[in-house]
Amino acid sequence: MASDRYLRHAELSDALHALVAARPDLFSIRSIGTSFEGRDLWLVTATRFSTGAADDKPALWVDGNIHATEVAGSMACLHFLEHLACRDGADADVTRVLDTRAFFVAPRLNPDGAEWALADVPKLIRSSTRPYPYDEDPVGGLSREDIDGDGRVLTMRVVDPNGPWKASERDPRLLVRRDPVETGGRYYRLLPEGRIDDFDGVTIGMQTRREGLDLNRNFPAHWRQEHEQQGAGPHPASEPEVRAAVQFITSHPNITGGIAFHTYSGVLLRPYSHLADDTLPAEDLWTYQKIGARGTELTGYPNISVFHEFRYHPKEVITGSFDDWLYEHQGLFAWTVEIWSPQREAGIGEYKFIDWYREHPVEDDLKLLAWNDEVLGGEGFVPWYPFEHPQLGPVELGGWNALFTWSNPPPALLEREVAKFPGWLVWHALISPKLELFAIEAEDLGADTWRVRLVVHNTGWLPTYVTKRAQDRKLVRGVVAEIDLPDTASLVTGERRVEAGQLEGRAYKSSSPSAWSGWGGDSTDDRAKFEWIVRAPAGTRLRTTARHERAGVVRAEVVLGV
Repeated sequence: MASDRYLRHAELSDALHALVAARPDLFSIRSIGTSFEGRDLWLVTATRFSTGAADDKPALWVDGNIHATEVAGSMACLHFLEHLACRDGADADVTRVLDTRAFFVAPRLNPDGAEWALADVPKLIRSSTRPYPYDEDPVGGLSREDIDGDGRVLTMRVVDPNGPWKASERDPRLLVRRDPVETGGRYYRLLPEGRIDDFDGVTIGMQTRREGLDLNRNFPAHWRQEHEQQGAGPHPASEPEVRAAVQFITSHPNITGGIAFHTYSGVLLRPYSHLADDTLPAEDLWTYQKIGARGTELTGYPNISVFHEFRYHPKEVITGSFDDWLYEHQGLFAWTVEIWSPQREAGIGEYKFIDWYREHPVEDDLKLLAWNDEVLGGEGFVPWYPFEHPQLGPVELGGWNALFTWSNPPPALLEREVAKFPGWLVWHALISPKLELFAIEAEDLGADTWRVRLVVHNTGWLPTYVTKRAQDRKLVRGVVAEIDLPDTASLVTGERRVEAGQLEGRAYKSSSPSAWSGWGGDSTDDRAKFEWIVRAPAGTRLRTTARHERAGVVRAEVVLGV
């Protein structure tokens, strides 16, 4: 597996192309655009091409690494592709999903930011490397950087009589909060490792980032301007990386759902980010909960609403995110997977995600340090060591190596972590609507006249429209059937092209036929019937096609009189 370490752009590109070269029957690769700095945005299509084109099958979108430092997302995508290649023919679900569905996988939507994070001398930013909102170098303040050139961006511990932190009596590496009325001890001020521009010897502020974009605030749904949503960009899909994803997805209506890999917290997030659950159509909420429950069962990650359980501040909401856009504008079930939870690894157990960073017991920090010592061999937490800072003089550097302990799994644990997801992705694709042939027949009416009947049905769990949001907003066309007549045939009644409605799946069935007193049986709302009266000599071959933009294509033919 190539997913046991973090790959820079050139290495990731090579790994993807090698995978495609090894299995051209399953994979193809294209660039769907270029990043701000001109790097290719690779997209791998995965399906068994011998069973049909990817665009004729229901498909699942998968992406990763839209945020610069969240490089585990790329490796989760790469691992998933390798899983498909390795398990094809050995795993029944993998084999079936490759036969009948497709995946569009964009492992690294932000190659520029990831390249900065993985450089020998890393530079850690939120997202895109494009200057925003101003194309000028910032002036003054502390710029976070690897100031001692050891390839890590750590924390600076500075002795300060008014500092809010002190060393714990239980472990001197750990800094704990100073008591509100405490005086007379040795106290510290903590700062990101970095250099201070225009230092006046007294005041220290954090330098405003020149790169102020957040690509996951730049999607069209509920986009807000900078004064309301920081980092959202000058207009929806203004950034080339987001624009490429939006353009590809909107031009591929066969996409039936989406998964975006981020880090961290060890949780499966669903829309909305800005609205409560009771604003969703009830059927969509129930289905989201069922998909999430299966995700929890397969990955061990809890599934939650962003609005209810993952807000950075109780009075603030996020807008312009990928999963909200995919649900709201495209009418698809979309998820953000936050890979990796150091707290869970340390045995802390259930915790309140964002709330944990505002308030938690010191015992949790001690468990994390013990995990670092016993499992990571001390590689995650760097003991404090002296450093002569160019502006501050004597300081100490150390603390958590956050990039590969908090933001991403340590390399030794990476493959184990990303291996949790392929089963859920395969399952998520297999629940999509799937148009299949139920019957095709020609009835002899005499005088070279025939009744041709085509019946198709949706064998997928989800309805063809996928979500009630899509149905309510008429985002999806119904099933379309066509008959192709040779020169020797003519149409007596019927239209060459006929459009029917949507086909239901099994998603909205009750848990038991006895659980609902009004249950009246299972109607055939999963089927569509099309009929034509045709005049043609016996032996004529007639071709029919039924298609649905989300459920796929059925091609069937009948020979008259046979």
